[in-house]
Amino acid sequence: MGLEDLLLQHPFPEEQLVLFSETDSMTVAQARRRVAEIATKLEIESGQAVAVQLPNGPELLCTMVAIWTRRAVYVPLNERLPEPEVESILSDTGAAAFIGSDGIRALNGATVYPEDVAFIIWTSGTTGAPKAILHTHTAYLELLDRVLGPLRGKGERSGPPTPNLIPVSMALNAGLYNCLFGLRAGAPVVMMDRFTPDVFAELVARFQIRSTVLPPAAMVMLADSDLASLAPLKYVRSITAPLSPLNARRFTERFGCFVLNSYGQAEMGEVIGWTAADAKEHPEKVGAAGRPLPGVALRIDADGHLLVRPPNAAVGIDDRRDDDGFIDTGDIASVDEDGFVWIDGRVSDLINRGGNKVFPDSVEEVLRLHSSVIDAAVVGVPDNRLGEVPVAFIVGDDFSEEVLVEHCRNYLVAYKVPVAFRSIDELPRSEVGKVLRRELANRWVNDQIGS
Repeated sequence: MGLEDLLLQHPFPEEQLVLFSETDSMTVAQARRRVAEIATKLEIESGQAVAVQLPNGPELLCTMVAIWTRRAVYVPLNERLPEPEVESILSDTGAAAFIGSDGIRALNGATVYPEDVAFIIWTSGTTGAPKAILHTHTAYLELLDRVLGPLRGKGERSGPPTPNLIPVSMALNAGLYNCLFGLRAGAPVVMMDRFTPDVFAELVARFQIRSTVLPPAAMVMLADSDLASLAPLKYVRSITAPLSPLNARRFTERFGCFVLNSYGQAEMGEVIGWTAADAKEHPEKVGAAGRPLPGVALRIDADGHLLVRPPNAAVGIDDRRDDDGFIDTGDIASVDEDGFVWIDGRVSDLINRGGNKVFPDSVEEVLRLHSSVIDAAVVGVPDNRLGEVPVAFIVGDDFSEEVLVEHCRNYLVAYKVPVAFRSIDELPRSEVGKVLRRELANRWVNDQIGS
């Protein structure tokens, strides 16, 4: 079985609608016909790569499946990528074809990948240059079944499965994963072209969505909107970037939806998460990443690093495993008495202030408590005496540095209080919503040189 079979062997009757966008829809039969039409136009060999830059919708999903029916490799490209970056990816992957809004374009790429490779995605690049990650049909099907297993054991619900709403780009790992997750569960898939609070709320009501996924930025946009309700939505799983406990609680209080956090990486998929039962039994633990999923082992080493042993992972990741099969995630974490994992932050983000360790996330959470702060990011910058000190970039119309210093002193030990505060209109973020701390640190250093 390959990932293409999730659509081609979908359990719905042929006349039933299975793929939706904001303006389009396809029945099972229409989707299968479209897949066949696209596949016949692809002049490629097994194992060759095909890059695709199309908006979310049935046509994109059918194109992806058509590539898999030819045993070729799908390379998703975000619609917002500038042409130089697109050309760089085409070169790096050795793509044999490119599919965009103007149709299919043959390329000179000659790379042939192993037969089981299904798609290539890229890491976010927040701590270094983005890296290509190769996922196989076999491992990804195992990942989907590992996550779905406990849910399938809850008993059958009456009626057809609720549609799976995809509010992020399917060029992202999170979008692709949740689309395939829905198909594997035998559910229809609803794809948003671009996220807006009003359209999201309309689709939730139209398709009676009770649970979905959202990146933290989308939850903030919804909480800031004038929407009266997101009914019948009950559960939201946070994806793509760390979600602060403050924003999780704010979203829950605003709409009555419980936020289920999760943790994973592009190389291994989701490995830690919440269940609905966890949410009911431990509402006080909002902000935790959750507990290890079935088949996942983890440990915390002497330095506080989170090590994970996933049952399956992307091609080429085995060289990162230790002798016991564990992979260093690059995050600092702790595990409480109930088995919930709490992520303190990235090792690469840690600020060493004269030997005292400062995690930016904990300082940012305190800053967001102040009424003058809309958003905040804390980064480490060079200091002649201490080696490194924290500075804060603040999104807010009117704030006082003296007031924020006093505010931080009420919650933090002295060495965690930022030494300076800089106003910024908007925090720079990656396409998955992660703050680009290196860019902020470089901006600070360049400003100091210029002054």
